[in-house]
Order: sequence, then structure tokens, then C-alpha cells
Amino acid sequence: MPQAKTLSPKELRRVLDYVATKKHAARNRLMILMTHFSGMRVGEVAALLKGDVLNSDGTVKDEIRLSAEQTKGRHARTVFVNEKLRREIAAYLKTIPRRADTAHLFATQKRSAFSANTACQTLNMIYERAGIAGASSHSGRRSFITTLSSRGVGVRVLAKLAGHRSLASVMPYIDASDDMLRNAVELAG
Repeated sequence: MPQAKTLSPKELRRVLDYVATKKHAARNRLMILMTHFSGMRVGEVAALLKGDVLNSDGTVKDEIRLSAEQTKGRHARTVFVNEKLRREIAAYLKTIPRRADTAHLFATQKRSAFSANTACQTLNMIYERAGIAGASSHSGRRSFITTLSSRGVGVRVLAKLAGHRSLASVMPYIDASDDMLRNAVELAG
């Protein structure tokens, strides 16, 4: 099975523009951006509770602590949330009804929690309908890691951010675009 496509900023914009025209736009936008801006797995996004992203004073956390039950490898980890994603989370929370901190952050149209599989299918469908060939629910995660790598972030840091316990596990996520190769060659001169 081929690896998920990494998206350029232009392609991500295309996806977000498509999402904006559809039902559940705020929810779907944030689910996509959670993968692109934090590198979270789609199953981790689906497992988020409202209390995972909010401080007791109602502000958005800058670190999300995922329990072992919320992660693929059953190892608790911390996801760091940048300012841009914190603003997106805050905007989304204004669009949903008040829920208990123990309620799931994202609900299906039937108002139930997303399963990892349903969230995966939802993101896959969005990418397909937005016309991004080769993209899947894993594209945000690969794009996040590739973007950071292209900006000089070391593999050890990338592995920690991705929740990988070995450096070898993060290597397949890093895509080397022609621009990255051109820029690397320029460093030699």
C-alpha cells in the first residue's frame, strides 16, 4: 500500500476551502488541522475529550496529554499545540453545544463519538472529494513531520512529536520533495 500523500500548503487550502462549503465544516476543519498542525493520528483525534483540550479556566491547553488508551501504541504521550491550532480549537468550541469535559470533542452527525475507523473514513472522503489524489487520513501526520523536517527539525525531535519510540519508525514519514533536494544541494556551495 503506497504511503499517504504529503500536502502542500496550497493543497491543504484547497481541502479547507472544500470543507467550508459542506455540513459539519467546523468539526471537519479542526479534525484535519489537528493532524496537520500537531501530527496526531486520526484515531487519537477521534479519542479526544473536551477536557483534553481545555484548561479549568476555559482556555485552550498548549499541551494535550493523551492517555495510553487514546494512542496507537498504548503509550501515553504529550502532544504540543501551537498558537495557530489553539485558535482553531477555540473557534471550534464556540460552534458546538456546551458539553461536559468528559464528552468527546468530536461527534458524528448522530451525536455519538467517532471511532478511529469512522474518523479515518471521514477524512479519506474529504480528501477524495476535494480532489487530492493519494491523500488519506494519514496525510496530515506525514505533512506535519515532513514540514518540520524540511525546516531543519532533527529526527529525534520528530520521533518524539510523532509519538514514535524509535528513530527508524519516523523515517518513512519524511518525504523529500524536489524543493527540499534543491535547497540541500545549495547548502553544499
